[in-house]
Amino acid sequence: MKEVYVLATEQPVPPSLDALRAAFATDEVEFVPHEGDWGFTVRADGSEVKVVLKPLSDGRPRVSQELFSGSPEAFARVEKSQACYAFLLEPGGAQPTLPVFEALWTVRTLMEQAPGVLVDLTAFKLHEPEDVVEITELDFDIRDHVHLHAIELAEGDTPLWVHSHGMEKFGARDVEIFHLGEGDLLAAESFLHELCTDLAFAQGPALRSEVSTSEGQSFTMVPSEEARANLLGVPLDAFEGHEGLFLTVVSPLGRHNTAELLATYRERFAKEPAEQTKAMHEEAQALLPAFLARFQRKGLMEPLTFLVRAPFETHPEGEVVVENLWLEAVARDEGSVVGRLVDGAVHTTEWRKGAHVEVEEKQINALAIAREGRALNESELRSLLTAERPM
Repeated sequence: MKEVYVLATEQPVPPSLDALRAAFATDEVEFVPHEGDWGFTVRADGSEVKVVLKPLSDGRPRVSQELFSGSPEAFARVEKSQACYAFLLEPGGAQPTLPVFEALWTVRTLMEQAPGVLVDLTAFKLHEPEDVVEITELDFDIRDHVHLHAIELAEGDTPLWVHSHGMEKFGARDVEIFHLGEGDLLAAESFLHELCTDLAFAQGPALRSEVSTSEGQSFTMVPSEEARANLLGVPLDAFEGHEGLFLTVVSPLGRHNTAELLATYRERFAKEPAEQTKAMHEEAQALLPAFLARFQRKGLMEPLTFLVRAPFETHPEGEVVVENLWLEAVARDEGSVVGRLVDGAVHTTEWRKGAHVEVEEKQINALAIAREGRALNESELRSLLTAERPM
């Protein structure tokens, strides 16, 4: 089994195993206390999570801000911790995400008895209790489980090596891509997150086979011990501290030129012209009364999905960025729409996919309706909204 998580808590005395037995008392979970030392094992859905109290001689986890991501408060809480609990699991299997989520549910239950900060040892991330709650309750977001790291390896316009940390908890190698420029970073992040998601669900591409991305571009994955042999101008000590085995993304011909691969991903981050946003906002506001009236008349068995778009603030690296996010409307409050985010924020996980949010009606800047999963075009949408308009 592999030690994947550590819970650092300021509570020096561990909770009683009897209290934990009661907390884990469900038909789906088997709670097994360890003999001798404090600790227990949780078995569920064919997976097993082992929890042990780490000896004080092991010390607190080393969580330098150069390597780990997390809030200043999380770092401070780890430094003040008085006890640490290790969570061990067997990575991989037919459903690699299953043991990871069983471990996180185990963490969440123990956190209720011993509040603290969760340290992801594989992804170099710190998670506070509210993070763990969101990760376990909302839709899967690979960004909660991996960390992308960019390192400058050489001089020139494309000196960057971008690679992941955290995939080993899913029983997979981390991934890497070379010869990137600063302007490629957001596109590379989007592509690598997509790839890591597939690998986490055991749906990744076969080695050395040509595959296509969701955007239609082709690439091949090669073991790093093969791919790195083709790198030119990279010093031998460049991979110090990264001696583990990776999967390297290359072109179908085995080259490290990925500019074409990332071209369509760059389009996702193209800034929408302010004039276009303003025009869309005005049009959406004009249609909104009819849209909301039709939404409230929607029958229980009617295969229609009502979507609205609104601006949300995110704060990547302390900066304020406004992202327009789509949400599926589920209720209407006075002057606002309550809905479920269809996609999470691009730059951070502040707004996670599946989260329930509330937006003011005056903020809505685009509307859409889907019937049985197909988005209606503009004329179909207008026709639907005006079909039942009172004469």
